Amino acid sequence: MATYDPLRDLERLANTFFDGGRRGPRQMPMDLYRDGDHYVLTADLPGIDPGSVDVDVDGQLLTIRAERTLPAGEGVTWITRERTAGTYLRQLSLGQGLDTENISASYRNGVLSVTIPVSEKAKPRKVQVMTEGDAPAMEITEANA
Repeated sequence: MATYDPLRDLERLANTFFDGGRRGPRQMPMDLYRDGDHYVLTADLPGIDPGSVDVDVDGQLLTIRAERTLPAGEGVTWITRERTAGTYLRQLSLGQGLDTENISASYRNGVLSVTIPVSEKAKPRKVQVMTEGDAPAMEITEANA
């Protein structure tokens, strides 16, 4: 037995008006952190068919796109339908110093994980400081006159 909540109906109406009728791409919640020599991006994509997940790198632009489809079901009378179908899209501008050739991605339990390695050139490194004693000795000889 359900209790009547007038605010729930108002919230549902507002969601339908402001977001539910939305035709364009939806955003996906995401986390991004650095772990040593690589960045890890995790994005929530629950209920997404793994075959619809697409990760592209074009220059310095990383694009994540996914599609959620919901079964229509002929002859079905919906009581409530709060899950939305549609395209999910996220684009990130990658900075310099990332190894875009070796980006990898995996999708498990509704979470997409993208690993973005830092390029070798951008990794911190130690620079050796030479002193006079370390410099190779140069021998100068005079030619016979």
